[in-house]
Amino acid sequence: MSKTFTKDEVAGHKKADDLYIVVEGDVYDLTKFQDEHPGGKKILQRVAGKDATQQFWKYHNEAILKKFKAKLQVGSLDTKPKPAAAPPTPPATPPAAEKQTVKPAATPGAVAPSPGPDASEEAEALDPYGDLVPYADPSWYQSYHSPYFDQSHADLRAEVRQWIEDDIMPNVTEWDEAKAVPDSVYKTMGERGYLAGLLGMKYPTHLTGGKHVAAVPPEKWDFFHELLITDELSRAGSGGLVWNLIGGFGIGCPPLVKHGKKSLVKKIVPEILKGEKRICLAITEPDAGSDVANLTCEAKLSEDGKHYIVNGEKKWITNGVWCDYFTTAVRTGGEGMNGVSVLLISRDMGGVSTRRMDCQGVWSSGTTYITFEDVKVPVENLIGKENQGFKVIMTNFNHERIGIIIQCVRFSRVCFEESVKYAHKRRTFGKRLVDHAVIRLKLAHMARQIEASYNWLENLVFQCERMHETEAMLKLGGAIAGLKAQATTTFEFCAREASQIFGGLSYSRGGQGAKVERLYRDVRAYAIPGGSEEIMLDLSIRQALRVHKALGMKL
Repeated sequence: MSKTFTKDEVAGHKKADDLYIVVEGDVYDLTKFQDEHPGGKKILQRVAGKDATQQFWKYHNEAILKKFKAKLQVGSLDTKPKPAAAPPTPPATPPAAEKQTVKPAATPGAVAPSPGPDASEEAEALDPYGDLVPYADPSWYQSYHSPYFDQSHADLRAEVRQWIEDDIMPNVTEWDEAKAVPDSVYKTMGERGYLAGLLGMKYPTHLTGGKHVAAVPPEKWDFFHELLITDELSRAGSGGLVWNLIGGFGIGCPPLVKHGKKSLVKKIVPEILKGEKRICLAITEPDAGSDVANLTCEAKLSEDGKHYIVNGEKKWITNGVWCDYFTTAVRTGGEGMNGVSVLLISRDMGGVSTRRMDCQGVWSSGTTYITFEDVKVPVENLIGKENQGFKVIMTNFNHERIGIIIQCVRFSRVCFEESVKYAHKRRTFGKRLVDHAVIRLKLAHMARQIEASYNWLENLVFQCERMHETEAMLKLGGAIAGLKAQATTTFEFCAREASQIFGGLSYSRGGQGAKVERLYRDVRAYAIPGGSEEIMLDLSIRQALRVHKALGMKL
């Protein structure tokens, strides 16, 4: 057990060579830490032997406390309340577990799973989880009933959140400033089995040597487990972190796994899923963004027919500076979408050069400009069929956009949660911020948009779970595009309102407003990539009208 101190005992440690402080009832020995303190020694010496909780929160956030707690904490005040014991968890009965089970995702070519459990069968709500701030987590975290989640999802959530809070959150600001995340973190993603669970398909144990995520049997893996990994990663409040770990991989690897030749997949993918190699998607060019059909990066067949010779440029490619492989859209035929193919290009083929781009947000994501000069790519590296790569790209967009949506909704929740907690601490004009009606109105508008977006997301993920891939591409493409626009505008709104609530603290990097400041910079990185809001909204209506006309729409 940790040592307990009285206030008088702490007050006895108030000298420069013997300096204790109290933060949130815990006692810290900062004697040797003074030289490391970025604010200097004097500010610490002014609160030596005292409760410095109020002063601490003026400058720092919770991540700082977590980062240094193990190293500096020496005990707690004897007056600190003991944490309440968690209520015993009743054992789940087999019928309840059966009711909550969501069937595995359908694979291409498979028959769609049968409908879920009878709606008349009432499923048990799962135990409350997290800080229980309303709307800061999905409602099923707070003992609301859900038809989508069972105990396996709760177990995965707990596993991922523990890792994020212990090993990721305390370091996010440092990594963002360094514009890089240690390779060991990406490797851990592979070791934990998370990378293999983010492919938009049934868990591929045939590519992982039978290994899988600890919390979930591979036969139970579904799209909601995949949602959870991305969602919990996003709680760190950094688009750069999320894109570093799953940005390039999440959109570059699925086309290879689903459409690449079996021999190529078997050779390349296992080391990627282990986190030993990295892959990204290279589509966007200086003059071809959302207008994919007009890309110009050229791939000409060699005279002997054994290689494609690739020349051209790609821009704004996530993770490109670190990648070993590039899932690359190239022009192999005439103009338009029918002349586009997809190739897997390896850095070691020669002629591949990458340079980091400085961008407004997602600093640690490794945004890259790529140049291909006479790169010889074996014809075996063709993904899909020649001149039919546009279908591969379009199918992949649904998976990419759902990932963006998940991140945006969680980032919106982060902005909301940070705002609620700050509004309960900060006092202006004699009362807490939350006691001002204008602040509560801001929180209410944030919450209504978050919940509307998330519930649409759950519905679309469930449709992806039940529909065959071709049906999903036709029916859901427009809706996913519409929700992508909805989620990014919700994120932008929540980032702005949170910034207003935090005031100057959200304008400077670090401190209490660190997450809000960082996420505000990341907003445009979500509103534009994957299809700009304007194009997404137009696509959503055009696609819906086209599909429903085929279904027999009556006007």
